[in-house]
Amino acid sequence: MRPSSASQPPRREPRAALPEAWRRDLREHLETARVEAGNARATLASYRRDLEQAAHFFASRGLPGWRDVQALDLIAHLEALRARGAADASVARALSALRMLFAFLVAEARVARDPSAQLSAPIVRRALPDALSLPDVEALLDAPRGASWLASRDRALLQVLYASGARVSEAAGLRVEDWSRELAVLRLHGKGGKTRIVPIGERCARALAAWIDGPRARTAGAHVRPEVFLTRAGQALDRTNAWRRVKHAALVAGIKARVTPHVLRHSFATHMVEAGGDLRAVQELLGHASIQTTEVYTHLDHEHVLALHRLHHPRA
Repeated sequence: MRPSSASQPPRREPRAALPEAWRRDLREHLETARVEAGNARATLASYRRDLEQAAHFFASRGLPGWRDVQALDLIAHLEALRARGAADASVARALSALRMLFAFLVAEARVARDPSAQLSAPIVRRALPDALSLPDVEALLDAPRGASWLASRDRALLQVLYASGARVSEAAGLRVEDWSRELAVLRLHGKGGKTRIVPIGERCARALAAWIDGPRARTAGAHVRPEVFLTRAGQALDRTNAWRRVKHAALVAGIKARVTPHVLRHSFATHMVEAGGDLRAVQELLGHASIQTTEVYTHLDHEHVLALHRLHHPRA
């Protein structure tokens, strides 16, 4: 028996296709962002969604194209996003995408002025990132035990993630040629095709050498792949399976806190700052485009100092 229509979720009405006047400017802006700014594919996809959503809203208000958008139209769009339950971060991202678009349109003399210049972005309160304690990090790094193929690979993977602060995609994409044994550095390929050089410690270098010179060399066989981390079948380890191996190591180590590759990245940065590392240096090591992204770790450092004061000062 077919369920009644009352039990079915309401269908969303399909949007009408955007007129060419909207699509042309949007398409050319995104292509410019891809070529000149080197934006990552995921970032461009987010921009496209935000801008297409805005274009549909403006078109529904009877505006013929981007040149007709005024500040009040932008405000109405952002308020509509909030009314649908969008978080401040989503509203701020939508406004940022519109600002970049209008900067392009002004530079191309397609609009006379930028209507977004009069608007202020909502204040987004960043949640402090999770970070493991040093004992938990040690337990995690020691979780893959023995001389097995899997233990050797996972030891090297965990060491790279924590020693370099690499994103999981950067670790999965790491190639053998990206490791300089003489200089003890890794070349990481980050977002937007940007490359950075990150030093690693002796412990990480030993784990990498043991894996690359031992089990990995035997795994690759006649079909040598460039990636450092491989599966048993000799294929590149993808980011999803790398994530699973980190979760497995946390389970073996008995760590109660939430552990992901990104938590290891946060732990790397937090421990660097708490040990007195320069914030600009941490920014470079993490591959952050803006120092503002890295500044969240100054709050962690402040809390660390307060905790030490409360613990050790006789009058605390």
